[in-house]
Amino acid sequence: MGYAVGVDLGGTKTAAGLVAADGSVLLRREAPTPAAEGPEAVLATVIGLAAEVIAAAPSAHASDAPLIGVGIGAAGVVDPRTRTVLSATDTLPGWAGTRIGAEAESALGLPVAVDNDVRAHALGEARYGAGRGRSTVLLIAAGTGVGGALIVGGVPLVGASSAAGHFGHMPAVEAQGLPCTCGRQGHVETIAAGPAIHAAYLRRGGQEPVADARAVFALAETGDPLALSVVEIAGRALGRAIGGLLNALDPDVVVVGGGLSQTSELWWGPLRDGVAAEAIDLVRDRAVVPAALGTAAALAGAGALAFDAALASSTSPSSSSPSSASSPDSDPVPSSPIGARA
Repeated sequence: MGYAVGVDLGGTKTAAGLVAADGSVLLRREAPTPAAEGPEAVLATVIGLAAEVIAAAPSAHASDAPLIGVGIGAAGVVDPRTRTVLSATDTLPGWAGTRIGAEAESALGLPVAVDNDVRAHALGEARYGAGRGRSTVLLIAAGTGVGGALIVGGVPLVGASSAAGHFGHMPAVEAQGLPCTCGRQGHVETIAAGPAIHAAYLRRGGQEPVADARAVFALAETGDPLALSVVEIAGRALGRAIGGLLNALDPDVVVVGGGLSQTSELWWGPLRDGVAAEAIDLVRDRAVVPAALGTAAALAGAGALAFDAALASSTSPSSSSPSSASSPDSDPVPSSPIGARA
């Protein structure tokens, strides 16, 4: 089927890679995301990295298979149908309204598919990683924030407002009264995300120079009672949220990714306890597993967006799909051989 360029655009770092049809990432380029410089600079970084991958692609393999397109997983609430950012946090000032797909397609001369970065991450794990072979995969991403996505039949659930997957903004009893970045109170992200763990440690009497959640976990590993308690509460709160999602969605498997998933049993144990406490009997034993692909998941998933768009275009050229490059804001662009430049 050829190759795709996958791009993972985050608030602090942007990566691009050459993705094969089996999800393997053959080469990779990275750069800091110039968020403070505005959306034009951010988009220029995306386009520049993708162009670097396109130029380097011929040396990555011996095949003459074509480069079929570009897939971009971008931070913010993204409408994959129009390939436009609907809203974004202050992490990317001015990012809302950016027409990622149309701009990147014009610059690169290849079809471009766009979706939210967490949904791209989930698609990568569902298709090539810990959820491979399962029909319905729930991904929970726990790190700087808490989010996720539901993949059904190999397709990310987008939602009527393109906002599906904001699992960090579900209520949590452990977070009552705590302000959330969304302007509400008591959401699971305010107790279970990495910065929330650090904040809870300080709020409960912990002292600097414990600078971040990583330092709190290090203290917990030494047996520090306060650090252990904070980590346990965070893990259990997220587990209870996952249990509630199991009750509501009944996926085949739950995949947990993000920075916190790479911590120890001090966090995983309470998380599993929280799942067991909340989940009803029919789903209580459902597998909850760590993500398998690490940082490659988002690139592989972004590549999958491009593969899916190319397949949809080839099988039904006159119709558009949620991830198709034949979006309302652009015309289809033919595939180019690897190494071609716009």
